[in-house]
Amino acid sequence: MRTTYLSKLVFPCLILALLHFSAAQTTQTSPSPNASAALPQSTAGPQTPSDAEMAERVRQEFRHAWQGYKQYAWGHDALKPLSKSYHDWYGVPLLMTPVDALDTMILMGMNDEAVQTREYIVKNLSFDRDIYVKNFEVTIRLLGGLLSSYQLTGDKRLLALADDLGTRLLPAFNSPTGMPYVNVNLKTGAVRGEVTNPAEVGTLLIEFGTLSKLTGKPIYYEKAKRALVELYNRCSPIGLVGSTINVKTGQWTDPVSHISGGIDSYYEYLLKAWLLFDDKDCERMWRSSIKAVNKYLADQAPTGFWYGQANMNTGARTGTDFGALDAFFPGTLALSGDLDRARKLEDSAYKMWTTFGIEPEEINYTTMKITYEGYELRPEIIESAYYLYHFKKDPRYREMGRTFFDSLTKYCRTDVGYAALSSVEKKTKTDEMESFFFAETLKYLYLLFAPPETLDLGKVVFNTEAHPIRRTW
Repeated sequence: MRTTYLSKLVFPCLILALLHFSAAQTTQTSPSPNASAALPQSTAGPQTPSDAEMAERVRQEFRHAWQGYKQYAWGHDALKPLSKSYHDWYGVPLLMTPVDALDTMILMGMNDEAVQTREYIVKNLSFDRDIYVKNFEVTIRLLGGLLSSYQLTGDKRLLALADDLGTRLLPAFNSPTGMPYVNVNLKTGAVRGEVTNPAEVGTLLIEFGTLSKLTGKPIYYEKAKRALVELYNRCSPIGLVGSTINVKTGQWTDPVSHISGGIDSYYEYLLKAWLLFDDKDCERMWRSSIKAVNKYLADQAPTGFWYGQANMNTGARTGTDFGALDAFFPGTLALSGDLDRARKLEDSAYKMWTTFGIEPEEINYTTMKITYEGYELRPEIIESAYYLYHFKKDPRYREMGRTFFDSLTKYCRTDVGYAALSSVEKKTKTDEMESFFFAETLKYLYLLFAPPETLDLGKVVFNTEAHPIRRTW
């Protein structure tokens, strides 16, 4: 029963969140002095658009970018917004953008467009292709998107497509360790790419586990769960994982530990798989992992509260970089009930955004200097603001959302969509608009302002591509 799921899983995890919310009604927590100048004020001026107006503005920007995709890239994986052409990941289209965007359309109430898009997907999407695909990306975007849209619509053709894709991805797990190879051929099942990372190994259980529950085929859950456990079992004695690992030998090939890209969603899925499936192994692995992360990677620096890099074996600090991908972690901390660290880390991430007018891909947080100057239209800081607003109901997080929206429309909007930036300092655009802009960036921005009944966060778990999955088993 879903009610049992809520009472047993979500609400116990969020007791701390409720306590923080209760306290916030009488005492507003002050940000750290270093971050306060960059934080938005919670009082809105007379010209500030209402929340309903903001939600509608985000919806219209989705429509703007979607129409550009339809005009110049329909039937292909992604729009190239400057050249007004298209990009296919593997030479043949797998409809990345339509599948990734469909559940966002549904949540935004774009019903006619959603029906047309769904019909196009079920009639034209085929995985019977002699191509090598990246197991991780195809899982979070396509498998996750198909499963979420199936749950939202009840269209069994979407589940059939997900089942077909899942079957074709299973050979990726046929390594000596059970951890998946990076690439798998959708037609032949051939695999390649034995050096991978924790994110690509550990960000599969929500999708494969959900597919298992919905189809009644245990193999999906078993394969993805084994991969996750095998990775966790190779943690260092102090509880950290490294950056890269060989799936044949099980040996680490890079001992640097962090929460950024390449590791990030491994931690996210330990928590979320526990919540979604009531998986006690995932609960145990999450609890021990987060202790190590907070002990060795968290860093209270003069510029704010951050998470940096450390040697997985010794815990010695090896770097002080933080970037757009790391900004997912306030949301994960908030979901786990750790609202204090979540708030402080989001304040730091917001400082990174406002310092440069829009967030760079990476900075050195001790110097606040850019180390990677691009912006890929990433959603993570918006995602975290959404979670923190949900749990704290502090209007500061919606004010942050207004800042994010204004920056996006000012610096990234084009006449046919949105473009990533090659430099946040020069605000120069590049010819890319990834499908996650529809799946994640605009979805979280919309949900930040939309009425609470649009989506009940207590009843769903988002995969790392922001596809909401509801427990129905």
